Amino acid sequence: MPINFDFSDRAPSMLNRRSALLGGLGLLAMPASQLANAASPKKAQQPAHADVWPHASQVPGGVARLSLGPAAKRPAAFAGDIPLLVLGDAIEWTAVVGIPLAAGPGEASITVRPEGRPERQIAYTVAPKQYREQRLTVAPRTVDLAPEDQARYEREREHLSAVMATLTDMRPDAALQMRVPVPGRRSSSFGLRRVFNGQSRNPHSGMDIAAGTGTPVLAPLPGKVIDTGDYFFNGGTVWLDHGGGLLTMYCHLSRVDVKVGDVLKTGEKLAAVGATGRVTGPHLHWSVMLNRAMVDPALFVAA
Repeated sequence: MPINFDFSDRAPSMLNRRSALLGGLGLLAMPASQLANAASPKKAQQPAHADVWPHASQVPGGVARLSLGPAAKRPAAFAGDIPLLVLGDAIEWTAVVGIPLAAGPGEASITVRPEGRPERQIAYTVAPKQYREQRLTVAPRTVDLAPEDQARYEREREHLSAVMATLTDMRPDAALQMRVPVPGRRSSSFGLRRVFNGQSRNPHSGMDIAAGTGTPVLAPLPGKVIDTGDYFFNGGTVWLDHGGGLLTMYCHLSRVDVKVGDVLKTGEKLAAVGATGRVTGPHLHWSVMLNRAMVDPALFVAA
């Protein structure tokens, strides 16, 4: 169980524009009306496509894919003051936005700052989603913390908040389809409302995959190891940085086979499944974080 802190792709119109631009017209040849529309605030409505990763799901804990239109250079985009992952090319850029589980339904927006052009807002709608409830019985000391355990948790929370703020560059054409890190049944889904020993806690911020102790855990994408440790709730843990504010976390490990600074390719081993930390049995807890929001890993993998 991880520590939970309180702390649609190319739209058809953009594909048509791509065809015109590739015909040699260039960005400057766009009709003035199209340029005005691209620069004005609007609500992004983009469909999800089966061959685009991550899939769009504009709900708490989901991902919004918002078209930013054309620009000669990759524009900067922000959710509040948090930088967003922007992918694409000069024909069309897309902001990939992680929506926090705590987000309420309704209107939301991002800020886009294209180089040499005025700042603008892009609005989108967060739809409501009701996640199921799960009741678990665990060791009492992991629910009602002793003073020394509470102090340890506070130290770990401060450290992990710095880990989660990691932001490094990513190539704009990076592929974001992930492989599942271990084979097995998904024993607990993202977003479940957790009740431990009768006490409500924060929603489940990852995907639990049932697997035996010692099962190899493999990197779902190329990434760099930015943290390893043995944490009170999470047990043996590894964090990977995939660039652009996209991070993944692996918890309850029986063994860690990497060190901070290691660079992994997709499919390389990083650890082994275990039952450390606050657990009811051996499994892998896998979390995906995007712009500091935990989002549903299922949006990044094939069904």
